[in-house]
Amino acid sequence: MEIIISSNSSIPIYEQINTQIKSMIVSGELNHEELLPSVRNLARQLHISVITVKRAYEDLQNEGFVKTVVGKGTFVIAQDNVKREKINTMIEEKLDEVVSLAKQNGVKVDTLQEILNMLYYGEE
Repeated sequence: MEIIISSNSSIPIYEQINTQIKSMIVSGELNHEELLPSVRNLARQLHISVITVKRAYEDLQNEGFVKTVVGKGTFVIAQDNVKREKINTMIEEKLDEVVSLAKQNGVKVDTLQEILNMLYYGEE
């Protein structure tokens, strides 16, 4: 796994690592259950702080791209799970907008549920 970082970039290093690993997962370069380098090894390889790599790995885990098993390491999650996680995140973001709009306009949660059921199931 080759990661290239730029200290001249306006993008934080942990985000550069995160983006490149995500790209490798989505492209299939990193496969399901593949072990990523340890935090210490990757930090040593890139000549950066362990804290920076740890932050990148934590963000990847929070986004559903990897899982960390204590004492074993950080592993790539199956791409189907990654896609599902991305879709769920997108749905949550859209629903958050809808809920905010509903709250601002006094729409009750049961009305929201009725609307969602109508849209989802095509009920009238």
